[in-house]
Amino acid sequence: MNTRARWKKRGNLLWTVALTALLLAGCANGGPAATGSESGQTDPQEGGEGKLKIVTTYSIVYDIVRQVGGDHVDVISLAPVGSNPHEFDPRPADVTNTADADAVFYNGMNLEAGNSWFEKLLETAGKDGDDAPVYLISEGVEVKYLTEAGNEGESDPHAWLDLRNGIRYAENAQAALSELDPANSEDYAANTEAYVAELQQLHDEAVERFKEIPESQRFLVTSEGAFKYFSDAYGIEAGYIWEINSESQGTPSQVQRIVDQIKSREVKGLFVETSVDPRSMESVSRDSGVPIVGQIFTDSLGKPGEAGDTYVGMMRHNIETIIEGLK
Repeated sequence: MNTRARWKKRGNLLWTVALTALLLAGCANGGPAATGSESGQTDPQEGGEGKLKIVTTYSIVYDIVRQVGGDHVDVISLAPVGSNPHEFDPRPADVTNTADADAVFYNGMNLEAGNSWFEKLLETAGKDGDDAPVYLISEGVEVKYLTEAGNEGESDPHAWLDLRNGIRYAENAQAALSELDPANSEDYAANTEAYVAELQQLHDEAVERFKEIPESQRFLVTSEGAFKYFSDAYGIEAGYIWEINSESQGTPSQVQRIVDQIKSREVKGLFVETSVDPRSMESVSRDSGVPIVGQIFTDSLGKPGEAGDTYVGMMRHNIETIIEGLK
C-alpha cells in the first residue's frame, strides 16, 4: 500500500465529524472562529472593501499570490509559517476562511495529500469548484516523481524550489486573478512582469554561481528529498534521509544509507530544513562525523521579519547557504 493510500485509510468520517464539532464549538463560544495570528496562520493583508478574499494552502503560495495580487487581494495561508503542509490539521477558522473565500489556491502534486486533509476541507467548506474557483497553481509544471519503495510514481510536489517553476506559479496566479477580477487585470499583469523579472534574475545568478563549485563537491544532503527540482536547475546532486515527509521517516536503515553515501562522497557539510524535526539529521551528523552547516527552507517561508519571509527571500537564503556550505 503506498503512502497516499495509507493516509486515506486514517478515518475520513472521524476527521469530518471532529472538524464540524470544532467549528460548532467555536461558534458557541462567542462568535466566529479565530482568524489570522489567533489561529497561527499567516496573517492576511489589511482588509478592504472590494478586495478578493484568497485562501492558499501554505505560505509559499500565499506569498506568490500576494505579490501578484498586490493591493487588490487579501490572502491567508492555511498551514502556518514553519509548519509541514504535507500533514496539516485544519482548524475551525480554516473551514470558515475557506468557505468565505472568493478562490482557493493549492500546490497539488501530492503536497496536500496527508490524511487527505485538503480534499476533506474543501468538502466541509462547500468548495467544490462551482461555488468558488479552486486553482492548481502548479498547472503546467513538468512533474518529477518519487522512486522509493511504496511511493513509486507519485508526484514530488517541491517544484517551487526551481525558480523557473516559481515563475510558472506567478503566471498561473496572474491568469487566475485576472479571470476573477478582470477590472484589475492590467495591475496583475504589471505586478507579474516585475516579479518574474526578479525571479529570473535570481535564477540566472544561481546557475552561474553553482558552476564555480567543483563538481565533486556539488552533493547536497538534506532530511527530506525535496531538492530534485533544485538540483536539476542548478547542476548539483541531492541526497536525503527520506524521500518525502510521511508517517515513516528517519528509520535506522534510512539513516545508515545516507551515512554511507556521505562517507563515500567525502561530504563536508549537512543541511537541515526549517520545517523538519532536526533530530534525524543530528543523528546522521553524529554517525558520519560531518557537521550540520546550514538551515534551509523547503515547505515554508521564514517568520515575518526574519530571513526567508518571502519566496524570493527564502530562495536567495537557500542559494547563499547551500553555496557556502558546499564550498
